[in-house]
Amino acid sequence: MKRLLTLLVALCTLPAAADKAPLAVPVRASGGIVVSADALAARVGADVLRGGGNAVDAAVATAFALAVTHPSAGNVGGGGFLLVRDATGEAVAYDFREVAPAAATATMFLKDGRYDAALHHDSLLAVGVPGTVAGLHLAWSERGTRPWKRLIEPAIALARNGLTVSDGLARDLLGVREEFARHPPTLAQFSKDGSPLAAGDLLRQEDLARTLDRIASGGPDGFYRGLTARLIAEEMKRGGGLITEQDLAEYRPKKRVPLSGSYRGWQILSMPPPSSGGTALLQMLNVLEGYDVAASGFGSALTVHRMAEAMRRAFADRARLLGDPDFNDAAPWARLTSKEYASALRGTIRDDRASVSAPDSFDWPAESAETTHFSVIDGAGVAVALTYTLEDGYGVKRIVPGGGFLLNNEMGDFNPGPGLTDSTGLIGTPPNLAAPGKRMLSSMTPAIATKDGALLVMGAAGGRTIINTVLQVLVNLIDHGMNLQEAVDAPRVHHQWLPDRILVETHGLSPDSLALLAARGHALELGWAWGSRLQAAQRLPDGTLLGAADRRGADSGAVGAAPPRQRAAGIERSATSSGPSSPEPGSMR
Repeated sequence: MKRLLTLLVALCTLPAAADKAPLAVPVRASGGIVVSADALAARVGADVLRGGGNAVDAAVATAFALAVTHPSAGNVGGGGFLLVRDATGEAVAYDFREVAPAAATATMFLKDGRYDAALHHDSLLAVGVPGTVAGLHLAWSERGTRPWKRLIEPAIALARNGLTVSDGLARDLLGVREEFARHPPTLAQFSKDGSPLAAGDLLRQEDLARTLDRIASGGPDGFYRGLTARLIAEEMKRGGGLITEQDLAEYRPKKRVPLSGSYRGWQILSMPPPSSGGTALLQMLNVLEGYDVAASGFGSALTVHRMAEAMRRAFADRARLLGDPDFNDAAPWARLTSKEYASALRGTIRDDRASVSAPDSFDWPAESAETTHFSVIDGAGVAVALTYTLEDGYGVKRIVPGGGFLLNNEMGDFNPGPGLTDSTGLIGTPPNLAAPGKRMLSSMTPAIATKDGALLVMGAAGGRTIINTVLQVLVNLIDHGMNLQEAVDAPRVHHQWLPDRILVETHGLSPDSLALLAARGHALELGWAWGSRLQAAQRLPDGTLLGAADRRGADSGAVGAAPPRQRAAGIERSATSSGPSSPEPGSMR
């Protein structure tokens, strides 16, 4: 008995540090780090850093590699956003979102006057003019240091020589096999003579290798003009799409000023419209800044209630007001991200009762979860957050015959038609209706945060859940004191104004918290398989680099590189953190 009492006393008096042992440990590096939804693509980017390239060089190489290794979202036939901050603090946003072709109209998704969801999401009318190649080239031409062709060569080799199919990719491809079968060239590329590819099989994409070779040799002209452009235009004609060679030749990416805000002394940079992510993120952070989130605690009913109410209000404003800024001159961007507006919103939140969302005169269309993000920090402290997508997983489920790359279905992010608001979730408000040359609204939220020499880089996949995912990881780090991997791993919740409910990740909240939220009037959907995947990198004030891949993804990974002097001494170190072998249903790899 005496020994038992001694043991109990010892257990009760363990040092406090033991109680705070991390639940998860991020990957550490000193010369650079790349965190991606696919570890193989992250290694390509890390190799560029090891060879002396900077973060933009590594981002370009990673993006093209993902077009080969992560075909559900990695792409040359889609678009996205790149946010870069250099070591001096200068930041710029590169907008390479797809645009509507010249023949697009606000009523193009109507058939006999009625909305046709298949036209909106599943036909070649859903394909926007791709922006990825032009956007990556613009960022590289202004900030890259390594030859363009050399950055694409690893992707060419992976496509030509083949890559070993992972368990995650095999599951993904099996899930879309029936849709691929509707377009024989696509099925031929992603199958073994029509049979499903299994883990361990070799996937060669020779047509894609030739397309990448043209891009490597000719830059944007290798994609937007010449053979590749003709192949795209021919596929459009065959399938009833609108994109022409002229549409492709006229595509231009845009440089924009990043949105900038603050949260508890951290500077937060993110994307301006046509991404809604930065606006909504800053708005929600501003609302939460007025609460003591650390005191209310992670996962408590009060914390989740306040967060859900902030989410509800930001998503309502998103639906009413946001769209391509080149077509919405009067949109109040500055007001939505101001501290004063957040204070007014906070005054409408009651701690004891949930607000009620009602459609009034608008709702919004669904947005796919199939996007991908990667984060890069180089040894000099240059940071890149890049999010890009095909929209749905594998886009419109069609490759360009002879080109070997998948086409996006981003036109599905436009509102389906004017005046079509109804109880089923359609919205017909003007800010996000299709028009020639217009960029469709997005939820992509690449973000960079800095404070006192510390640096955070992050972004996510997951449609509208992207914004709330980035929000919660930032709050986990800043308010709840989690390390990077813990912050990414922590369970999440989601509210998007309509439908009026809180989605709760599996094992996300305690029964007590759930009961208290229900008592406040919240509708709860439990056991949700979280669709968003966040990839984060961090630079500590002492220069140590950390990477945290979202382990909800099957193949995600963080890969670090040693600085040049260590490589010269023969002690280069590379670390990889991979996710679970089995993704949740509907997840990207």
